[in-house]
Amino acid sequence: MNKSIRMGAYALASLAAFGAAGAVAADSYPHRPVTVLVPFGPGSGVDTTARIVGEALSRELGQPLVIENRAGAQGAIAAQAAARAAADGYTLFFTTQTTQAANPALMKKPGYDPVKDFAPVGRVAYTPALLVANPALPVKTLADLVKLAKAQPGKLSYASGSAGTLVPGAMLTTAAGIQMLHVPYKSIPLGLNDVMAGHVSAMFTDIVTGTQQVKAGKVRALGISSAKPWPLLPEVPPIAEQYPGFELLAWYALYVPAGTPAPVIERLSQALEKTTRDPAVRERLVGLGLEMSYSTPAELAVFGRAELEKWSRVIQAAGIEKE
Repeated sequence: MNKSIRMGAYALASLAAFGAAGAVAADSYPHRPVTVLVPFGPGSGVDTTARIVGEALSRELGQPLVIENRAGAQGAIAAQAAARAAADGYTLFFTTQTTQAANPALMKKPGYDPVKDFAPVGRVAYTPALLVANPALPVKTLADLVKLAKAQPGKLSYASGSAGTLVPGAMLTTAAGIQMLHVPYKSIPLGLNDVMAGHVSAMFTDIVTGTQQVKAGKVRALGISSAKPWPLLPEVPPIAEQYPGFELLAWYALYVPAGTPAPVIERLSQALEKTTRDPAVRERLVGLGLEMSYSTPAELAVFGRAELEKWSRVIQAAGIEKE
């Protein structure tokens, strides 16, 4: 056998071995528990969603999924940890547009690249932000809040616990021409607690977290960031009715570290699709106020890049400076 033929044979053998290894990896994955990093604290919308999805996904994969909350720095702490984790499929990142689309426009040094450091697995759902106020505040509508804020410039405050709650707050103050003190928190539930306690006037919260408190009478809903009324709270008017063009939706999706083997991503993607189509899972998530919207890895990659551009434009228009 001459040298060129031998080299060709070796190359074919190597490719065959690589393909076999990939098949084995896909067939045997996962063979131990999988960690799911979540960028915000317990009780947040993404945490609640991750736990519901994770419970069903673990059944599909045949292994436990362990939820690990890494709150702080607008989700950047969890994103950095996920980006640096071993690319073997045993560390997943269940996250939101905050880390994957907004942070590059909000932070001078987020410490990770949402495109280069991650491989998409699939999107799960959309959700709007809900504007709520302390019930003791003398306002019953968005118009009332704007009127009060204009009468008392800088006296009212609004909390945030993520980019999905910070950005609509800044959008509103810009659109309405009002001054409100921004009070940031590590997670949405922490900010919402202070709104309920009367320490902060109002905030945009995720619908999963906020709806529970609205129905309990602990906060008053004034508006929603979707273009049309949302099915879970049809009585809450879209802010776009008062400020045309005001629309901003958050989303939840699953990622893995860049470099994760394609067969593993495919295994996860197929399991996630089955999970999102499970009637019991859908009923629970829709009941929380989410709109189900599964996407393939390729679709999420295209969507993610478009969202990066969109959130950058929105953040600049709202006058938010990088920190």
